[in-house]
Amino acid sequence: MFSFIFRAIKSVFDFIQNYFKTVVFLTILLIMFYPSGEMPQRANLATVELSGPIVDSKDILEKIQKVKEDEYIKGVLFVVNSPGGAVAPSVEIAYAIKELKEIKPVVAYASGIMASGGYYASIWSDKIIANPGGMIGSIGVIFQSFNIEELITKIGIQTQTQKIGKYKESGTPFREWNDYEKDEINKVISQTYDMFVSDVSLARGLDPKNHESFADAHIFTSMGAKEVGLIDEVGTLSMAQGEIIKLSGVSDPIWTKEDKFEKFMEKLMQSTIQSVVKYFGSNLKSISDL
Repeated sequence: MFSFIFRAIKSVFDFIQNYFKTVVFLTILLIMFYPSGEMPQRANLATVELSGPIVDSKDILEKIQKVKEDEYIKGVLFVVNSPGGAVAPSVEIAYAIKELKEIKPVVAYASGIMASGGYYASIWSDKIIANPGGMIGSIGVIFQSFNIEELITKIGIQTQTQKIGKYKESGTPFREWNDYEKDEINKVISQTYDMFVSDVSLARGLDPKNHESFADAHIFTSMGAKEVGLIDEVGTLSMAQGEIIKLSGVSDPIWTKEDKFEKFMEKLMQSTIQSVVKYFGSNLKSISDL
């Protein structure tokens, strides 16, 4: 019995001796970074950013899900600076924000551009606040492609195609589209536009019959967007932060701190995407865009 007790005590002293330097080092770090003696507190507010063209929604959906599941996070500030992008990921983000709002308040802030798919992604927020210099709207759908028939003829290239399905070549860049192909493409973008207008109308309490006043691909200043009901307020980032603090009801707001390496990689990826889009030109789109 006594030998067991002594072995246990010896194990404790051996641990202290072996890891003494590590314990001292960690203690010094805590003192350096928390000189007041306060331990780090759990964040109760989070910021989720949507920046640049919307090509894929995977990363931002993961961030939304993370703050959704974090019981310590009481409110989310959704900061948007995006001209829009592909339809499917824009819609996915929009409905992820809608689901998040059912659990905790969300305020969307347009830090620069909140247009097309970037606006779609924000519509279900509890409130939308826009920077005074922001650009809002562009509620519309576009489908574009090149017609390189004349170019490939000059070069001496001939295309050959085997297909099953009358509309399988709709949108081809190798020749002018037939009327029935144009009708097919127009059907797709019309249905997508109707969905866009329907969701905006429902989320913002607007009359879809008046879509030509707030949609129809109009681009508004922040003040103009407020006048037609697309946003709630024109203000600064601090105003948006104050609004989510009020809606969340936290008395001591503590914001999540972003991972610097992760932020660097995001900026690098956004810069790469923007460079590619700029290089190939905004007129080269293989799918419908918002």
